[in-house]
Amino acid sequence: MAHAYIVDAVRTAGGRRGGRRAGIHPVDLGAAVFDAIGSRNDFDLKAIDDVITGCVGQGGEQTMDLGRNAVLASKLPDSIPAVTIDRQCGSSQQAMQFAAQAVMSGTQDIVLASGIESMTRVPMGSTAVLYMKAGMGNYKSARLEEAFPGVMFSQFDGAEMIVKKHGQTKEQIDAFSLESHRRAAAATQAGAFDNEIVPLEIETPEGKEWHKVDEGIRFDATLEGIAGVKRISETGLLSAANASQICDGASAVLIVSEQALKDHGLTPRARIHHVSVTAGDPVIMLEEPLFATERALKRAGMKIDDIDLYEVNEAFAPVPLAWLSYLGASHDRLNVNGGAIALGHPLGASGTKLMATLLNALETRGGKYGLQTMCEGGGQANVMIIERLS
Repeated sequence: MAHAYIVDAVRTAGGRRGGRRAGIHPVDLGAAVFDAIGSRNDFDLKAIDDVITGCVGQGGEQTMDLGRNAVLASKLPDSIPAVTIDRQCGSSQQAMQFAAQAVMSGTQDIVLASGIESMTRVPMGSTAVLYMKAGMGNYKSARLEEAFPGVMFSQFDGAEMIVKKHGQTKEQIDAFSLESHRRAAAATQAGAFDNEIVPLEIETPEGKEWHKVDEGIRFDATLEGIAGVKRISETGLLSAANASQICDGASAVLIVSEQALKDHGLTPRARIHHVSVTAGDPVIMLEEPLFATERALKRAGMKIDDIDLYEVNEAFAPVPLAWLSYLGASHDRLNVNGGAIALGHPLGASGTKLMATLLNALETRGGKYGLQTMCEGGGQANVMIIERLS
């Protein structure tokens, strides 16, 4: 089977809801990372066969094929096609998988996988709520209701189910959240994100400046402060402080074939070693990365100890905590530069965002294999394993 290679991976710095990036249209967020891929890599951009863009909130400013609109707004040639996909929070991780599969199949040689999500301008859930309020129906059909009576498929409920099932405590959850901020702060101060972040010019009351630091990091976070945040439910353990932050962002990963490396003089940074996707219980929903990773390692002929670094999306602290325990994995190798609790989770943009961070961390630390997975709506999970080359 042919191989697929990662040549580059970039992301914007996370922006808080209503924060420093709120004034940027999502199309322009995408155009910025596309421009960065073009400027950082010296090859004929017309050779890009396709752009695959993940986005969850495909409404308002993020409709009409968001990926194609971002291509048209960017410096990429208008001749490059694009498609926008939705696998919920794993949308851009699925974009990478589709890109890798296209390259491995030999049908395409250069594919740009990406994700775009402005959760400020297209709020989470608005694409369903606005239609319901307008009397245009609910996503849940009669047959789906018959199969899952009274179930609203809530990620919050699913996260609380994981807490109970895996016997987690509030102290464990909050301590994990604090560690996310501490790692993200240390990584920022050490310049660990410099090679992956695309600076964006923004307007501030003081004038124009460059946004290049993740806005959600709390550099002065304390355990007492996190523990004191009001819980989402009176009967649960979750709060905004131990869940991922609402975030505006875009990211992109350039995936190519071996022939493209030769034809365009490109240098691969990593080889895609394995891709897979699984689905399980849609009610507990967020637990599937545990089983998806177990299956992926088996199919790849690997053990968890073979993996040098892992990125497991911190949708809620209970998810990576359960993942660590179930797989017997090392916390020292997990989300080493912090995760979505500190850095933000721009839904459909998180998959390619995590890959940019994973790839740079492998290079900085001299690791060989990296694994990335994330929980997704509907009880799904993608897994990708990469081998660092450069």
